Amino acid sequence: MSPEPYLPRLTAQLADGLLRLPDDFRTRHANFVRRRQNADGGFPGREGGSDLYYTGFALRSLAVLDALEPDLLGRAADFLRSALAQQASVVDFFSLLYSCLLIQAGGGPDVLATAPADWPERVAAALETFRTSDGGYAKNAGAASGSTYHTFLVGLCYQLLGRDLPRPDEVVRFVASRRREDGGYVEIAPMRRSGTNPTAAAVGVLQLLGVELAEDVRAGLAGFLAEMPSLEGGLRANGRAPLADLLSTFTGAWTLAEIGELGRVDAGALLAYGRSLGLPDGGFRGGLWDDGTDVEYTFYGLGVVALLTP
Repeated sequence: MSPEPYLPRLTAQLADGLLRLPDDFRTRHANFVRRRQNADGGFPGREGGSDLYYTGFALRSLAVLDALEPDLLGRAADFLRSALAQQASVVDFFSLLYSCLLIQAGGGPDVLATAPADWPERVAAALETFRTSDGGYAKNAGAASGSTYHTFLVGLCYQLLGRDLPRPDEVVRFVASRRREDGGYVEIAPMRRSGTNPTAAAVGVLQLLGVELAEDVRAGLAGFLAEMPSLEGGLRANGRAPLADLLSTFTGAWTLAEIGELGRVDAGALLAYGRSLGLPDGGFRGGLWDDGTDVEYTFYGLGVVALLTP
């Protein structure tokens, strides 16, 4: 488990991988993302207006492509400022915080320059309203039980704030309670079969807390994820999913790489699957079953190609 901050390490690793790709590959995908920016400076999903979640993925995609430009960053900053007073979920808090960091790191304005001096304390207090009695965090305040994914996002938020996750022992116990006999992890307590994405989130939480994986846990993780490849070459969301998807392929490959077990799957097949979902004009589909593109799946596609290109 690396002691380096999670998101900067992920971004740097993907950026380094993409530098091995031809210029025209990087350019067409960067142009795809740029074209999605709305007049208000934000980025949309496949329908509707600008959204913090998709704006975050757009900026993350451009960051790993080394394609953040001053004009785009200035307009994105305007959108983020307009969203500061909105009611926020855990996903919104994460997307906002990381987008602000990416804009400033890319040479754009400090979105939070005029925020109250105690804004980190206010954000931390707001994050604690999502805490649940089982030691995790939920999507919204007042939930009865925690979510593996949202616990991971809250952990990332605290790291972005430069703060430790409160009561870490409770969080570790929460993550352990989501582990199943198949070696993976589930999103919510009633689930019995693990999923690729909650498994990646669980490992991410433990990394944020600096927890070393026991050998039996590591072996279980590798064994579970090694069962996820589909006939198409990518990774499935769970053992019952008939087809692979780009999100699961990225999170599964990243997790296997992080625990030193990428050799348990056919990396060449995963790469070929990821590449097959890229379009000539830029952007990535979510799977062979998908006929659309968006900035979120484009980030996952870039991630798969960056991680697995020799």
